[in-house]
Amino acid sequence: MYTIGQVADMFGLPISTLRYYDRQGLFPKMERVSGIRKFSDTEIEALRVIECLKKAGMEIREIRQFMEWCTEGAATYSQRKALIEAKKAHMEEEIQRMNRALDMLKFKSWYYEQAIKDGNEEGIPAMIPNGLPKEIRAAYENSHKNAGGTA
Repeated sequence: MYTIGQVADMFGLPISTLRYYDRQGLFPKMERVSGIRKFSDTEIEALRVIECLKKAGMEIREIRQFMEWCTEGAATYSQRKALIEAKKAHMEEEIQRMNRALDMLKFKSWYYEQAIKDGNEEGIPAMIPNGLPKEIRAAYENSHKNAGGTA
C-alpha cells in the first residue's frame, strides 16, 4: 500500500490531482484507513491507465465512463475495446502529423545549413527533391505529404 504522497512522487503529479481523480470516482475500490487514502497496486495500475488516456486526449468524463465499464466486468469488454481502438487511431494520426512537422524542421535545418555554407539560397531550389541527400529527401517528402506547395 502507498500513501498519496508516495503515489504523487511516483507519477510526478500534484497530490491535488490524485484527490480530484478520487472525487471523480476514478478509484472506486480505494481503501481508506482512518480516512487516509491507501493506494494498492490496483489503483497504481488504474492511475497508469488514467494518465495514458489523458495523454491520448480523453476528458475526465470519458475516463470515468471507462473506469465504470472496468468495474462492470466482462459485459463491457467490447465497449472498452472500441474506446481504446478509437483513441489509438487518434494517437496514430497525431503521431503522423507530428512526424511530418519534425521532418519539416529537419529539412529546414538542412536547408539553412546549406544556405549558410553557400552564402545564399540560390542553388537549393534546384536540388529539391531529387538532389537532396537521401535522409533529407525522405524528410522533405514526408513533410510535404498532403500539403500544398513548398515551405
